[in-house]
Amino acid sequence: MKKIKKTSELLWLFGIIFVALGVSICSKADLGVSMIAAPAFVISEAINSISINLSVGVTEYIIQGVMLIALCFIIRRFNWRFLLAFAVAILYGYTLDFFLWLLGDVSFTTVQMRWVMLIVGDIITAFGVACFFRTYMPLQVYELFVAELAERFGFNINKTKWAFDMTLLAISITLAFSLFGDAVSFDWSKIGYTSFHSIGLGTLVTTAINSPIIAFMGRIIDKIFDPSPISPGLEKVLKRN
Repeated sequence: MKKIKKTSELLWLFGIIFVALGVSICSKADLGVSMIAAPAFVISEAINSISINLSVGVTEYIIQGVMLIALCFIIRRFNWRFLLAFAVAILYGYTLDFFLWLLGDVSFTTVQMRWVMLIVGDIITAFGVACFFRTYMPLQVYELFVAELAERFGFNINKTKWAFDMTLLAISITLAFSLFGDAVSFDWSKIGYTSFHSIGLGTLVTTAINSPIIAFMGRIIDKIFDPSPISPGLEKVLKRN
């Protein structure tokens, strides 16, 4: 098969669109979103419960902005390219809000259909993430945080990513059980049927299957697309240390 050339920028755009779409579908499945997406959903729900309207997408890029500030303090340096990661977070946040609006009141009535749609959302998200991994364009703060932390302290990047994901999972669970004052209403017997403030069995399933699906989608992308840049000059500027 002849590959489609000069697609690096296109894959970056696919990354934003498909990750936002996949996360939106997972949220509608109501079985729990991924540990990466969960903090924004939990905090947005908590804020909206006190009659302050703050969308999930806006909450998302605010969280990433706070993370970016924390990163600069931790590694004790700032690079102007860090701001590009925040700009991507803003673009992603509004794209996420668009898809959540587009899906509107969509709901899946049966448990089986909700699980099917969760997996569909996970696959779409994984495709978007795999696209991100094949472009020189700036990624979101999450990926930047892991990469810069590993580089600054000489950590193994895979172990750093695992620790980062587990930390976000712990934070998400803590937020879900502490912000709403209804922790006593949590019912373990329903964990496979519905989420508890965007946290559920689906969150753990997504955590388990995420990496293998991303790797599989990556192999498909590599057979179809040649991620060479349309603008080699821009690539040099963005990759320059």
